[in-house]
Amino acid sequence: MFSDLAPLFDPSSLVLIGASDRPASIGQRALTNIVEHSSYGGELFLVNATKDTVMGRRAYRSVMDLPYAPQTAIVVVPAPAAVSVLADCGRKGVKFAIVLTSGFGETGEAGRQLEEQMRAIVRETGIRIYGPNCPGMNNNNRGLGFTFSPAFQYDRMPGPIGLVTQGGGLGRTFLQASGRGIGIGLWCSSGNEVDLTASDYINHMAAMPEIKVIVTLLEGINDAPRFAAAALNAARQGKPIVALKVGKSAYGVQATQSHTAALSGSADINSTAFRQLGIVEVDDIDELIDTAALLARGVPARAIRTAVYSFSGGTVALAADMLGCADLTLAQFAPRTRQALADLLPAFAAIDNPVDTTAEILVQSDISYGSLLCVAQDPNVDVVLYPIPMEYGDTTLAACRNLVKVQAEVDVPIVPVWMSDKLGSGYQCLVDAGIAPIRTLGKAIKALSKWNRYGVSARAFDPRWEPSIMLAASPRGTPAPQAYAERAAKQLLSEAGVAVPFGRVCQSADEAVAAAAQCGGAVVAKIVSPQILHKSDIGGVIVGLRTPEEVRNAWDLIMTRSREAYPQADIEGILIEQMMAQRGVETLVGVHRDDLFGHVLTFGLGGVYVEVFKDVSRRLLPLTPADARAMIEETRCHQLLAGCRGQAPADIGALEKLLLAVSDFVMHGPYEVKELDLNPVLVSPDGAVALDAVLIASAR
Repeated sequence: MFSDLAPLFDPSSLVLIGASDRPASIGQRALTNIVEHSSYGGELFLVNATKDTVMGRRAYRSVMDLPYAPQTAIVVVPAPAAVSVLADCGRKGVKFAIVLTSGFGETGEAGRQLEEQMRAIVRETGIRIYGPNCPGMNNNNRGLGFTFSPAFQYDRMPGPIGLVTQGGGLGRTFLQASGRGIGIGLWCSSGNEVDLTASDYINHMAAMPEIKVIVTLLEGINDAPRFAAAALNAARQGKPIVALKVGKSAYGVQATQSHTAALSGSADINSTAFRQLGIVEVDDIDELIDTAALLARGVPARAIRTAVYSFSGGTVALAADMLGCADLTLAQFAPRTRQALADLLPAFAAIDNPVDTTAEILVQSDISYGSLLCVAQDPNVDVVLYPIPMEYGDTTLAACRNLVKVQAEVDVPIVPVWMSDKLGSGYQCLVDAGIAPIRTLGKAIKALSKWNRYGVSARAFDPRWEPSIMLAASPRGTPAPQAYAERAAKQLLSEAGVAVPFGRVCQSADEAVAAAAQCGGAVVAKIVSPQILHKSDIGGVIVGLRTPEEVRNAWDLIMTRSREAYPQADIEGILIEQMMAQRGVETLVGVHRDDLFGHVLTFGLGGVYVEVFKDVSRRLLPLTPADARAMIEETRCHQLLAGCRGQAPADIGALEKLLLAVSDFVMHGPYEVKELDLNPVLVSPDGAVALDAVLIASAR
C-alpha cells in the first residue's frame, strides 16, 4: 500500500528545476537553502530554461539534458510549465518530485485539470509527487531543507518529533516551538496531495527509529483507508500520533475547502476514528505542541500519579485543584519521602502533596535540589508538575538550574510551567536543556490529561483490529438501497441474534384484533410503510391497547393519520406487537455509513428526546467486546442502566450482546447497510429488546 520514501527525504542525487539567482525569487531561495543552509552531500544539478550558470554553478536547459536521472527533483517553475517538467522527469527516470509551485486545484477548475494531468504522469511513469502548493520539506535530523522558506535557516533544530501538515503556516508555527527547546526531526507539508498524502508521510515516520512522536495538522482526509492503515502502523509500533483536525465548525469546513479543497468530514466521526486508531486529538496549536513534547519524553506505563512542587503555596493549591477538576490523581508520598522533606524544608513548609517549599528554596540552592530530587524519586510519583509563578532573576535561575540537574538524574518527567510574562534567564536555562516549559497551568493540565489518556489507550489497543473501510469493499453493481418496513427489518435482525417483541403485520381491523389476542396482554399498533420511517411524528403509533374495541379504534385512527400525512405512501398494514410490560431504560442503537470512515455505530439514551440530550458514544465497526462495554460506560445513561435510586440494574450484558450482534449483522450479514436505527432498545433486568427498527440497505 505504501512506497519507500527514503530517497525523497535523503536523496543521493538532486535536481532543482527553476533554479535562479534573481534575489528573493522562489528558485533563488530554494537554491540558497540547499547550498548555504543545508548539509547536503549528494550530487546537485540545476535546471534553468534560459541560463547556463546560476549562482556560479552549471545549469542545464532541461532535465532531459542531465547525464543521469537524479533520485529527487524540486520543481519551482510556474504551474502551466510544471506539468511538462514533471512529464520529462518521469520519462528521465526521476523517482520523486517536490512541487513547490502554487496555482493548481486551490485556484479552481483550470488548476484541477492540471492536477489530473499530474496524476496521469504518475500512472504512466511511476514518479511520485510531493505537493504541489506546498512550502517543501525539512529533514532537520539530516540537515536538509528542500524549501523556499527564508525562515529555514532559523528553524533547523533536530529532534524526536515528526511533523505532517497539509498547510504551511501552522506547520511553521509548530516548527518554531524550537524557541522552547522542542526539536522537529522531519517536517512534511503535503499541500494539495495530488499523489503522496499525509498518510504516506505518517506511515514513513512510523518506521523511523529517531522519530518518537508524530504530529499532524489536518485540513481534510482524502483517503481514509490509507490514513487508517498508516495510523494503525504507528499504533502497532507504539508510536503516538497527536492530531489537530481543522474543520469542526461550519466556518472551519468552509475555510479548509477554499484552502486545499480537502474533505473535512464530520467532526464527531473524525474524533471517533482518531480514538480507535490510537490518535491523540487536541483542540489548538498550543495543546498540540505541549502534548507532543510531553509524549516525546516517554509514554506513561500506568494511569499517572502527579506530584505538584513549587515555592508558592497559592500556586500549588491552584495546580492541585485543576488536576482534580481534570480527574487526574495526586500521588500519595511514601513515608520516607515525607520524612526526607520534613528534614530538608522549614517547619512551615507543606510536605504532603502538593509540596509548598516556601520561598526558602530561592535562597538555599541545596534545599531546592534536594527536595525536588526527593519528590521525583518517590516510588508513587509518575510525573512532577513544577509551576514557576514569577521571574525573580538569579534566584529563579538557580531554581531552574536545579530542576535541570534533577531531571538529568531521574527518569520521571519534570514538567515546568513558566507562568510569568517575563521570561528571563531561568526560562532560557530550561529551553537550553530541552525541558520545554509550558506557558500556563491550564495548558499543562491539558497536556498531562492527553498524555495520561494516551497511556491508557495504548495499553488497551488491540493490534488485530481494523476498521470496516480497510476490509473488502462492497462489490460493484450493488443494488440501490431500499427502506425496509419495521416488521421486515425486525425479522432480519432477529435472525442475526437481536431480540425483538412478538408481532404480526395485519391488513384489516379483524386481523389486528386476532393478532392482539395472540400476543396476550397490552399491545402497540404501528403503521407499516417504507415511506413512513418516523411513525410517531404523524401519530402512527398507539400504545397500551387492551380491548378489541381499543384495537379497532386505533386501526382507524392510524390509517386516517397516515393517509393524511402521506397520501402517496405504500401502506402495507398495521403492526400489532406485544407491548413490553417490564420497566427499563430506553436506549438508541444506530448505524450509518460515513463517507470517509465507513460504518459507525452510535449508542446512547434513546426515546423521543435523543436529539435533545445527545447522550451518545460512537465506534467504527467492527465492534470488539471491549468496545461494546466501553461505549456503554461512556454515556451518562450508564448510571441509569447500572441502577439508581433503588431501581434494579438492567441487564448490561444483554445490551453488550445486542451491540455485537448489530455489528456482526452489518459486517457479515446479507445486506449492505446504509442506515440502521433501533430506537428505542428497551434495556431491563430481563434483557435488551429492540422495540422499533428502521433499516435502509441493499442486498450484497
